[in-house]
Amino acid sequence: MADKSEPKPTTFHLVYTVTNIQQRLRTLDGQKLSYHSWVKLFKLHAIGFDVLQHIDGSPAPEVASTEYPAWKKIDAIVLQWIYGTISDKLFDQVLVDESTSYEAWKRGENMFMNNKGSRAATLQYELTNLTLAAMPSLEA
Repeated sequence: MADKSEPKPTTFHLVYTVTNIQQRLRTLDGQKLSYHSWVKLFKLHAIGFDVLQHIDGSPAPEVASTEYPAWKKIDAIVLQWIYGTISDKLFDQVLVDESTSYEAWKRGENMFMNNKGSRAATLQYELTNLTLAAMPSLEA
């Protein structure tokens, strides 16, 4: 019969095995790698390393709970993943003191998605007003 006073072995979270996220994820710059592609790749890693709840809006544990310190450490690593896989230009726009990874995730999303409607309207206008005479060739 096991002694109940023995401490449970601590489990080692998978996120601690990632030593260099830049080797696993490409850098989001908005040109060579699109935001949507980066999100797909990032989410694949978040699922694989069991940290998706840090970027999907799941509530954090209460600060007073026993799970909070471990959650906070893992969240800091996910936040480092976000900061480590975006370009310097985007980094300055996403970086905020005392941020959670979800808050940084949402700031990045807002940067790319806030102008979606106006961009779609602009493209629709360009397509509607496109004439064959304006094209350099039939293939274009």
